[in-house]
Amino acid sequence: MERSLKGMSIGAKSLESDDNVDFADRKDVAYVCADGHKTIIPLAAEADAPAQWECRCGKIAYNEEDSDAKKDFDGKPVRTHWDMLLERRSEEELKKLLEKRLQMHREGWFPDYE
Repeated sequence: MERSLKGMSIGAKSLESDDNVDFADRKDVAYVCADGHKTIIPLAAEADAPAQWECRCGKIAYNEEDSDAKKDFDGKPVRTHWDMLLERRSEEELKKLLEKRLQMHREGWFPDYE
C-alpha cells in the first residue's frame, strides 16, 4: 500500500513570510580571470571585498575595481609553488632527492603514519 503526504510538498515552500523583515544592504562585486570569465559575487554592503576570488575555471580572478590587483593581472602569469621550486632546483635534482627520501623511508628512517 503506497502512502503519500497530503497537503504541500516537503521542502518546496516555506510557511514563513517576509513581513517585518529588513534585509541587509548588498553590493555586487565583479571578479575577472585571465581567460575573461566574469564572476559576480553578492556581498554585504559593509563587508570588505577580497582582492581575489577563485574562478570557475580554477584560475585566480581579480576584483575588477582593485587597481593593485590589475597590475599583477596584466599579462603576468601567476607563479605556482612548482615554478618557485624549479627556480631553486632542476628536475634531475628533485628526482634524486625524491629517490633518496623514498629509500630512507623504506629503511625505516621515518615512522609509518597510518
